[in-house]
Amino acid sequence: MSQLVPIPSPGEALYYGEPGNPVIVVLHDMYGRLPWLEPFAEAIASRGFRVAVPDLFDGVCTIDDPTARALMGALDLGTALAEIDDAMVEAQHTGTERVGLVGFSLGGWLALLHAQAGAADAVVAYYASLGPRDHGVIPCPVLLQWAETDDWEEGEDPESFVSRLKDHGTPVTQFGYLATRHGFANASIPAQLNQQAAALAFARTEVFLESNLID
Repeated sequence: MSQLVPIPSPGEALYYGEPGNPVIVVLHDMYGRLPWLEPFAEAIASRGFRVAVPDLFDGVCTIDDPTARALMGALDLGTALAEIDDAMVEAQHTGTERVGLVGFSLGGWLALLHAQAGAADAVVAYYASLGPRDHGVIPCPVLLQWAETDDWEEGEDPESFVSRLKDHGTPVTQFGYLATRHGFANASIPAQLNQQAAALAFARTEVFLESNLID
């Protein structure tokens, strides 16, 4: 893992926005908590949310694909889900109850898994899905943001996943973005970024979160 880069506040969640507002927990992709997530979180916070961005990789990030895959492979699922819980609880200390999850790729997968416990009121997953083995009932509205080009294992493809969500009664909204591939919203990796699609997906994320979490 020679391409690891240390990050500020290692192992701790970063918080944005006013305490007491509805909480959004933003979960990074397999590259870790890269710098692009700060303006992303600040923009969501400006819409009336308290935003938490956990560090799931214990103080490091990367823009190197093999290193990112190694970081993802070393992730302990139980620890990651507990860190999401911790960020959520810390942000809720001011008394707010409504919580949304926003995740990208690995973070989207974790958000969808975590939402099955019933603690979230809304979930946004960018280019992420659950296979049949991991899929349970998600009892809150879900927004799915798909890339046009992606690689899916059997049963994880959007059509199969959305069909299972609907079978369980989950309210689902989904959008696909032309001329994009997996990772199109990650502004720290220019080779993947599609600025137009990322901006549109962000606007839809804001509207979805506001409609489900703010009276």
